[in-house]
Order: sequence, then C-alpha cells, then structure tokens
Amino acid sequence: MLTERQNTILQIIIQEYTNSGVPVGSKFLANKLANKVSSATVRNEMAVLEQMGLISKTHFSSGRVPSIEGYRYYIDNLLRPDPLDTNDADFIRTSFDTNFNQIDEIVQESAKVLSDLTSYTALTINPDQGKNLSLGRFQLVKLDERQVMAILVTDTGQVENKIFQLDYAPADELRIIVNIVNDQLVGHLLPEVYRKLNVELPIILSRYLKSPDRILDTLSEMLNNISQDHIFVGGKLNLLQFSENQDIKYLKPLYHLLDNGNDMFDSLKDNNGSDVQVKIGSELSNELLKNYSIITGKYDLQEYGHGLIAVLGPTRMPYSKVIGIVEAMKNEMTKKILGYYGK
Repeated sequence: MLTERQNTILQIIIQEYTNSGVPVGSKFLANKLANKVSSATVRNEMAVLEQMGLISKTHFSSGRVPSIEGYRYYIDNLLRPDPLDTNDADFIRTSFDTNFNQIDEIVQESAKVLSDLTSYTALTINPDQGKNLSLGRFQLVKLDERQVMAILVTDTGQVENKIFQLDYAPADELRIIVNIVNDQLVGHLLPEVYRKLNVELPIILSRYLKSPDRILDTLSEMLNNISQDHIFVGGKLNLLQFSENQDIKYLKPLYHLLDNGNDMFDSLKDNNGSDVQVKIGSELSNELLKNYSIITGKYDLQEYGHGLIAVLGPTRMPYSKVIGIVEAMKNEMTKKILGYYGK
C-alpha cells in the first residue's frame, strides 16, 4: 500500500508524462508537491515506486515514466473522471439532435462524435438486440427477367437488402412468395422466425415453387446479417497522429484489425459490467495492441439489449478526460436509442 505522498508523486508523474511525453524528474516533483520536501526525499520515494514496478527510469534522462503496472494502479486507485466541459456537452447534444431512421445510424454517428471529442480512434457496437428483434416487413422487387431484390425490415426500422437471381420469376409468383413470408414470419421474434424458416416455410413454399432453396437461402443470409453485431469505426486516420511507430509496415496490420469486425470485437467484448473499463497494453488479448489502451463503456438499453463504445489510444492518453467523455457518450446514446424505441 502506498503512502499519501507516494500516491501524489505517482499521480503527478502520470499526469505530467501524459501531457508532455517527457520523463519526470525529482526537482519538478519537489516543486509540485503541496508540502515542500527536498529533491533527495522525492528521489527516495521514486526509488520505492520504481522498486514496486510502478515507474521506470529511461535511458535518456534521470526522469521517470509510468509502467503498465503504474497506469493500472493509478486507474484503479487514484483516477477521478473529469466532468464534461460545456462545449463538449453541447457538441454531443447537437450531434444527436437529428432524426435517425435506424438505430445503426445513431451508433455510427456516435463513433464519429467520440473520435472528434478525443482525437483518438473510436469504435461503437450496435445493441445485441438478438432475441428482442422481430420481423416487420418483407418485400421482393423485380429488377429484370432474372434479378430480384429482397428487402427485410425489422420492427426497429433496420433494413437489409440483397440482390439474387431466380431462374424464373413471374410477378404473380413473386407476390405469392411475399404473401407467404409476410404471413408466416412478420411480427415474430427472430428465434421463432429462424424456426419457421427451417421447419414450416420450406414445406409451404414447395407447394408453389419447384425449388424454394434460393429464396430460403437468401432469407437466411439476410436474417444472419440483421442479427449480427456491427462495429463502426471513427477516426481511423488518428492512428497516424498518436502512434509512436509511424512505419507503414507496423500500422498496416492495425488498420486491418480495425477493418475486421470479428477480430476487433474479441478485444472489446470483455466488458462485463455497465461501468467504463480500461485495458492497457499487455492486458489486451491482441499482440497488435500491446502499445495501446482501450477504454470501453457499455450502454444498457434494458429489455432491448446493450452495446459498447470504445476509444483506442496511446498508453499515455489522458485517462481522466477520456473516461469522462466515454461516460457522457454512453449516457447520451442510451437516452437517444431508448427514445427511438419509444417512438
């Protein structure tokens, strides 16, 4: 357990190194402490912190920088989120002060807003609505003699469409398919829709179609797309600003990771609570992220599921400020999406 003075010294080192990127020396610390002590006393305290693995000495100066363990101790024991300033609060409110047609539009906008506010890379994940989604409408639009566009709409307004081919697609046959699908599936929750799609619908469609496999496969693929998690990324180019290694060979795999939703989702989904969480460097499951930190916040939509927002930044990011922004964003998103459901 650290003494009060050791806590203060560690806190000053982290905050100063976060702001300047320069190792912090004993003379600077001695001047910053409220209760004046000598530089020698500060050096003794720094030696204790270094022995505990919370700070380390660089090769370039006599100053100290935080270790991963030091950041972790600071986040767990000393950090207090900064209150959101008035300008940032206004920016969040005005960004969401519009009419969105789909929930995914809200989630996508939040990635842009979060990136703009932090100047880092932001990631947002749509609510895992899963069992709570139901089918709202199905439609087929004939494009030419063989091409048909299928359109699915959920009860939340989410739209999925796909173009596919049928060997023979007269208008009256398309109307029959649409009527059957709407009669059998619309209004049912997704688990029941999947059951009907696999059990009942093939039998019914086979009475009117020689081969219903194409339409059944198309429906199944569209439903899978609707129910899966969607990750939206804002500020990918910000990686170039805060990454210490500017080598394109180093950054290219990172950009590929951001573009690969499943791999990135694995690095975010460990947030099991409703509060904001921080993972630093080696605490992250992906080797590509060992020099970064991720701050995640879960927004809880009650019976409508939950989603995640996250900020990817350097290990020496200003945690108190970014955590305050993430908390404010997840609260605003919760209010906005619940309002959407209420309509």
